[in-house]
Amino acid sequence: MIAISIIGANLPDFDHKIKKDNVYKIIIIGLIIFIVLYTLKLPFYIGIIITLTGFIFYFSNHRGFTHSIWGVILLTILISGFLICSFQLINDFFNISNKELIFVILILLTSAFSLNKKLYLIFIPFFLISLFLFGIKDINFTKIILSLFLGYLSHIVLDSFSPAGIKLFSPISNKKFFKKFGIIVLIIILFLGFLNIYFNLNDFNNIISIIGDRLNNLF
Repeated sequence: MIAISIIGANLPDFDHKIKKDNVYKIIIIGLIIFIVLYTLKLPFYIGIIITLTGFIFYFSNHRGFTHSIWGVILLTILISGFLICSFQLINDFFNISNKELIFVILILLTSAFSLNKKLYLIFIPFFLISLFLFGIKDINFTKIILSLFLGYLSHIVLDSFSPAGIKLFSPISNKKFFKKFGIIVLIIILFLGFLNIYFNLNDFNNIISIIGDRLNNLF
């Protein structure tokens, strides 16, 4: 799930001008996938999700909507939806019994578009080595969503420490938030992590597992 967090942490900066070429590719690929899946009478909403994600980055100003709490929530939903729906489509269409293999393929494809070339060349060997050493113990849709959300949020938090700050509620409000916001969020995350580790919150973990099982059953 660390791999998904890394992908999430790199998503907000797709609103930058230097990444417009990648945004164009995302939109075009999304449209192509939509047409192909629609023609084959397969779940075409995967193409819609990809295209919509591309348009969000295209129309967002740098450190605007994509760096707001609304952007965090919406793009987490969209990217998670893409991963989950693609996972199910590949599993059903190609009848691949190895779910771990599907997950690895999706991570490699998503990281190819979300990470810059230098980071991608570092990410891939570490990802493959971790797979060899530790494998994938559990594929849980809830953990995918949470990992993506935390990764995306970490980028916003770090940007709040910069002199430019972040417009947390853009486009509703242009008020900027700075390092105080980042410190508060970091303290909350660390505190929750501490509680989970120190007190071993089995009930919380059980709730997460139940939600994940329900999502797995839906798809």
